[in-house]
Amino acid sequence: MSLLPSKSMEGDQADKGDNVCTREHCFHAFDALYCALTSSDPISPNFVDERYPLFVTWNTRSSRAGRSPKLRGCIGNFDAMPLREGLAEYALISAFKDSRFRKIERRELPSLECGISLLTDFEDASSYLDWTVGTHGIYISFPNPSLYPPSSSAPSPLSSSAYLPRFNSRDTLTATYLPDVIPDQGWDKAEAVESAMRKAGWNGAITEETFRTVKLRRYQSRKCVVGWEEFVRWRRENGDDDIS
Repeated sequence: MSLLPSKSMEGDQADKGDNVCTREHCFHAFDALYCALTSSDPISPNFVDERYPLFVTWNTRSSRAGRSPKLRGCIGNFDAMPLREGLAEYALISAFKDSRFRKIERRELPSLECGISLLTDFEDASSYLDWTVGTHGIYISFPNPSLYPPSSSAPSPLSSSAYLPRFNSRDTLTATYLPDVIPDQGWDKAEAVESAMRKAGWNGAITEETFRTVKLRRYQSRKCVVGWEEFVRWRRENGDDDIS
């Protein structure tokens, strides 16, 4: 997975409107997993093969009414990819290679839902607080705090760090949260950035000075979700009479 948002995406997809992500995208990703697990023949996708950064999310739906789905896998790519290839590829990567979970198995298919997030509107933030909960996802990068000396000053959270030595990419920690994750967790902006820093691998103290070393890129996403029953209907409508 590439975790470096491409600056070339700024403005490229900003005027596409709200019909960017559709159920057909979800069906194509679901079909990739279904065919991988059942050796069935894939159905040709019926959407324009545009290029987007993308994430594929697998959730398990609860059998009890009112319970929220549980994350089963989520991996994506910040490099713009052709959708037909990218959705199929990351459907399998997120199903089989998310290190937080065991591989998805065939018996789980009826409990799954597939979510597709196509990422748009990348912008450099002026500070780690320069973004909006519920609108933006965040991609953060920051130098490993163990590699630079502490500062005795207490500047504004909206300013930049007074001392930032040069680091190479191996000394830089990165993480991202998609736009819907942050409100779902009930975080404010500072809490979200702190959690992202932990996700990136920093387990030490997080101070205002540490926060101010963060470079943040904000982005938006267009998302669509379908469940197993919808996918089964789609397969039948496209000529598969054997799926059940």
